[in-house]
Amino acid sequence: MPTSIEITPEIMREIIMDHVANPRHKKRSDDPSALTTHSSSVNCIDDIDVYLTFDEQDKVKDACWDGVSCSITTASSDILCDLLIGKDKEEALSIIDEYMKMIREEPYDASKLQEALAFANTSKQAARIHCATIAFDAFKQLLEEHHHE
Repeated sequence: MPTSIEITPEIMREIIMDHVANPRHKKRSDDPSALTTHSSSVNCIDDIDVYLTFDEQDKVKDACWDGVSCSITTASSDILCDLLIGKDKEEALSIIDEYMKMIREEPYDASKLQEALAFANTSKQAARIHCATIAFDAFKQLLEEHHHE
C-alpha cells in the first residue's frame, strides 16, 4: 500500500521561500536548439519566457525560465524545471498532468510531484492559481510541440 506524503504548511512555505530566494533555473537558455515560449498574466506581474532543450535520447536536457514573476510563479517555475530535467516527453507530461490535477483538487499521484506538493493548497487561493500554473502551461505547450528528430 502506498504511503501518503505529509507536507505541513510550514514545510510548504520553506520550499517556496527557498526557491524564491535561490532560484536554480532562472536564466535564459544559451542553447540555439532550445524550444521557447512566452507567457504572461493580466492579473499579476508575471511575464516569463520558458526554455526547453532535449538530449540525443530525447530526454529533457535543460529546462529554465527567465523574466519578471511573483513569488508563487518564481517557485513553481523553478520547481517544475527540477522535475522535468532528465525526463522523456511522456514522463514530463505526466508530471504536469498530476500537478494540474492537484491544483484542481482531483485525485493525483503525489509521488510524482516532490517539492511541487508545496502548492497543494493553491486551489483555496483562486487568485494564485494562474501564478502556480503559468510555467506548467508553457512547458506543456513546448512538450506537446516537440517531435523527436
